[in-house]
Amino acid sequence: MNVPRRVVTGHTPDGVSVVVSDGPVPVSRELPADGVFFHEIWNTEGAPARIVAVEPDEPTAGTLAVPPPPYGTRIRVNEFLPGHLDSRGLQSPVHRTASIDYGIVLAGEITLILDDSEVTLRAGDVVVQRGTDHAWANRGDVPARVVFVLVDGEFDESLATRLPGGLMRGGPR
Repeated sequence: MNVPRRVVTGHTPDGVSVVVSDGPVPVSRELPADGVFFHEIWNTEGAPARIVAVEPDEPTAGTLAVPPPPYGTRIRVNEFLPGHLDSRGLQSPVHRTASIDYGIVLAGEITLILDDSEVTLRAGDVVVQRGTDHAWANRGDVPARVVFVLVDGEFDESLATRLPGGLMRGGPR
């Protein structure tokens, strides 16, 4: 596991731009049975995001949750190790969140599984995930590293009434 470096900027009391922290992300979590690491980069709550000189608390220190906070955002780096597929060929549970998720593949390849199809994404590919039921699977032989930026969303009422199942509101398992 290669923990990402996080550089956070802020301000002095006089309003001068400074680096307030520089080092490995302070919160990484592992789901060993799934072969997945979650490296939590940053979270915001509310919109517009409140910018203060220095954050009073670490924004990623809470419980591991997939969706972003209400009106908020979440950025994380996930690492999907090979060799952790279930009997259906999936590495994550099938799930849906009320969010727009931007997934940027940094290394390896990862397969996105939808209700009626699947697509394999490779380094440099970007997926825009729009509240669809989906799962992930690393079917290759090297780790897949993906940046996810999640933005809280709300389903249009005409779509929400046609969606089967519920929403993922907490952690991955």
